[in-house]
Amino acid sequence: MTKKKVLLAGESWVSTATHIKGFDQFPTVTYHTGADELLKALKDSPFDVTFMPAHEAQKEFPNTLEGLQAYDAIVLSDIGANTLLLHPDTWIHSRRTPNRLKLLRDYVAKGGALLMFGGYYSFQGINGGARFRNTAVEEVLPVACLSVDDRVEVPEGFTPVVSGDASHPILSGISGEFPYLLGFNEVTLKDGANQLMTVSSEYGSLPLLVTGTYGEGRTVVWTSDVGPHWLPPEFIAWPGYKTLFEQMLAWATD
Repeated sequence: MTKKKVLLAGESWVSTATHIKGFDQFPTVTYHTGADELLKALKDSPFDVTFMPAHEAQKEFPNTLEGLQAYDAIVLSDIGANTLLLHPDTWIHSRRTPNRLKLLRDYVAKGGALLMFGGYYSFQGINGGARFRNTAVEEVLPVACLSVDDRVEVPEGFTPVVSGDASHPILSGISGEFPYLLGFNEVTLKDGANQLMTVSSEYGSLPLLVTGTYGEGRTVVWTSDVGPHWLPPEFIAWPGYKTLFEQMLAWATD
């Protein structure tokens, strides 16, 4: 069986540290990826996932509709709007380049699948820096972004709640209590959206898993993470982890 092609963009970052040892000090730089657990879970699945780290996406993310249509689904996970808007030709050389957020809108309208997963640079993000509010990407999502920092940190953990049809294809075969999560991005539902899961009532039963349609395409939103820190090891070790994300892709590309 031919696998469906998925492009996962984002989930990478570089951190710097200064080590001070008395009089002496030295800097270090570390490269991190946040999709390792998800990529491992999807390795033996009906999907051929191409992982494009955030620093590569600025230049390499498709800049034509045809390039996007080479994939059955596009996943944006912890990658801000600026990375897609500011191709190096525009950022460095002041040249006009395609607006890749508008291309994503056209891609979905013509039958593509777009999924956005939560993180510090998803939806509106930390300090509002992800900046998807009032963009063409927000237009196609089944949720609307806040105008401010939308992170909700839940250090004590919360248990996800199935609030919609438990027999929906994304939730099919997943039974029992979900493992806890440690945070999420706050969003608001749009008219016509299908909310399948929420966060706990203590945090306002805000959207966690939402599906929608735009034109001929489908969209899925998961407002928490795909790995640490909001999604802890207990969730990754849970058998439903692979099933949940695999069935998100399956529904979106059906």
